[in-house]
Amino acid sequence: MATFEKGILGGFSGKVGNVVGSRWRGKNVMRSLPQRGNYTATEKQTEQRQKFKTVIGFLSPIVEILNSYFGSAQGDKSRANLATSYHLKNAVINTPQGAVMDYPKVLISKGDLRGIDGGAVAAAANQTLNFSWQDNSGQGKATATDTLMVVVYAPDLNLFYTNTTVADRSATTASVTLPNFMATFNVEIWASFSKPSTNFAAISTYMGAVTVL
Repeated sequence: MATFEKGILGGFSGKVGNVVGSRWRGKNVMRSLPQRGNYTATEKQTEQRQKFKTVIGFLSPIVEILNSYFGSAQGDKSRANLATSYHLKNAVINTPQGAVMDYPKVLISKGDLRGIDGGAVAAAANQTLNFSWQDNSGQGKATATDTLMVVVYAPDLNLFYTNTTVADRSATTASVTLPNFMATFNVEIWASFSKPSTNFAAISTYMGAVTVL
């Protein structure tokens, strides 16, 4: 592997012949393609690849939310990159059936804003989810106008519902109506607060799983 700042090609990303270009820790990097052979991945390497595939597949549909509300970008690492690293380390587990997400440890946002206190969710008729929480405005940087965001995932459908502007923190209750096709399915639910027109958010809360009515 070699690094370069200025060259005949300049910085590039992708494959040119048998050379691959990319950015690594803020530097332009070139490396040659690996020699093909009868290489067999170890069990640990196979498990790690399964974890990576599972995490990327799970997070990809909500990458816009992650890029807005998951921590702060660090150098070349976007918020989505940070979210991927977190979930690989903390929120995916290997099972005899393959890698699966550990839903209670999933985070949809991460920051220093005051999060949800006393949160609860209940399913109601017509694909409705009713949320409740305590108004903790004034604690830390929390204000009455902070906005509740909700992410809902149906594992059997492999589909998300997201809403980043559900209600103000001061409302203490709110409802969201899921798409009709989610009726009868079990869903996993996360919620958080953010400040309008900013990337400032709380560490999200896992609200639990319910069956959509």
